[in-house]
Amino acid sequence: MAKVKVFTNILKANDSIAQKNRDIFNKNKVYTINLMSSPGSGKTSLLERTIDSLKNELKIAVIEGDLQTTNDAERIEKYNIPVTQINTDGACHLDANMVDGVLGNYNFKETDLFVIENVGNLVCPAGFDLGEDDRVVMVSIPEGDDKPIKYPVMFRKASVVLINKIDLLAYTNFNMDKVKKDALNINPNLEIFEISCQTGEGLDNWFDWLREQVRKKRDEK
Repeated sequence: MAKVKVFTNILKANDSIAQKNRDIFNKNKVYTINLMSSPGSGKTSLLERTIDSLKNELKIAVIEGDLQTTNDAERIEKYNIPVTQINTDGACHLDANMVDGVLGNYNFKETDLFVIENVGNLVCPAGFDLGEDDRVVMVSIPEGDDKPIKYPVMFRKASVVLINKIDLLAYTNFNMDKVKKDALNINPNLEIFEISCQTGEGLDNWFDWLREQVRKKRDEK
């Protein structure tokens, strides 16, 4: 029972800081996503594609979360946008306090889209609100089609599922209908996009969805 109480207190403290973060994003009308996946699903590749395609339309900023290294942040820096690397030193997720600690690095009056790339993990990040508007979960074809049923909390709290690496679909036994059905059974409100960060297939639909969310955020009263 003591462990449950401690964890509850941790989440309560996290939610308080997450609301502080959300207030900053809302005040500046910055649309914010929390991007999550297993390691290697293609989160950073997605960011590179997204930034390259939308950088002339939207002012984009990024937080890169990882256990170690600055590899991902270095990839994003090449696009000359604001980016901060948060190394968790073994922690399996970002939390709201970590995000709060680097928000001073950004000029949110000059930001339309803020992307927080979480640590590669489909378990721990699901429990921690960072102050985001939406959670985006990426899965990839080589991982198999059982992710929604194995990690339902992640999908229950998401707004979008991106199914990446569809260029490899013909070489696997991945069942696209199954993964979509399982995800929608958990969360009927999910938007699902089939994409390939390698070939670019399907990415225009993702870009259009982002544009619309940014527009809605700008129009909020």
